[in-house]
Amino acid sequence: MAHTRMHTLGPSLARTGPRGHGLRLHAWDAASDTDAHTWLRGCLDPEFQRWNTPLKLWTDLAGARESLRARARDAADGRSASFRITDEASGTALGHIGLNEISTRMKVARVGYWVLPEARGRGVATRALLLASRWAYAELGLHRLELGHAVGHEASCRVAERSGYLVEGTLREAMFEAGRHDAFRDVHLHARLATDEEPPAPGAR
Repeated sequence: MAHTRMHTLGPSLARTGPRGHGLRLHAWDAASDTDAHTWLRGCLDPEFQRWNTPLKLWTDLAGARESLRARARDAADGRSASFRITDEASGTALGHIGLNEISTRMKVARVGYWVLPEARGRGVATRALLLASRWAYAELGLHRLELGHAVGHEASCRVAERSGYLVEGTLREAMFEAGRHDAFRDVHLHARLATDEEPPAPGAR
């Protein structure tokens, strides 16, 4: 189905994300050395690469900057919104969460996220997903958010379930195999509606 954009994200929406649950979300900045290095480290993390295969494979800082610039262009066109997850008190970067393939006409988007190794086990992904979901419903007027993860990725499955994203089924061969663009694997599809009850956030540890 084609995704039709009705309007662009305003500058305030593109730059400023929500805060709460001990976190704050900020737009990534391709011109920032800190952001580029964080993005590179997250995308080269073995656990990330085990479960995710970007359309364009890159392994250096130049690739990280171009990846962030592409996300900024998509955000300016209203196709996505990408946020750096930070600790609300210290400002330390913890990971990433993004809304992709935004369609304001169909009121739907797809959610993706990753957490840096040192921030895992603290409920960061769940708390960030709750924040981003609330923001998407309130600020973008979306009705349905979808979340897909490779079958077997139990940690991501738990994050989805704790965030109120119900399992809706298995999509056959809907995602690339790790590090390949010529082989596919099955995906678990979760989704949450704006009318679904928001579950409580886990406590920050």
